[in-house]
Amino acid sequence: MLIAAALMWGLHRWLPLFVWIAPPWNRLGVLPAALGIAVAAAAIIRFRQAHTTTDPLDPGKASRLVTDGVFSVSRNPMYLGLTLLLLGWAIWVGSVSPWIIPPLFVLYITLVQIIPEEQALSRLFGEQYLASRGRVARWIGRR
Repeated sequence: MLIAAALMWGLHRWLPLFVWIAPPWNRLGVLPAALGIAVAAAAIIRFRQAHTTTDPLDPGKASRLVTDGVFSVSRNPMYLGLTLLLLGWAIWVGSVSPWIIPPLFVLYITLVQIIPEEQALSRLFGEQYLASRGRVARWIGRR
């Protein structure tokens, strides 16, 4: 996420195309950023309450499937939170070119992190995970 934010800054600095959200309106970027922090924090807190791992590099360490709280509306609230943070940053910097990065971040995180996590959770929790997957969308929403 930090690499994505740095790339956004670089695009804004050296290839802004044009500024379309000028001060003071760019400060509205604080709203999605704050929401993103809150969503990610709620996910981390819920993981800790469930006494399971928050380590995205080794989903096989998960000791419990968490499906309540923020996980009842997103199977990936930590990544959703990071994406909201990037969207807030895009608004804050105000130029057009950084907006290419959040969709690329979503694509990257889905392919490299989320899909392997889903495979690990499916192996670990079987039908319980598949039922949760049928109720809650990968990014946001209930089915």
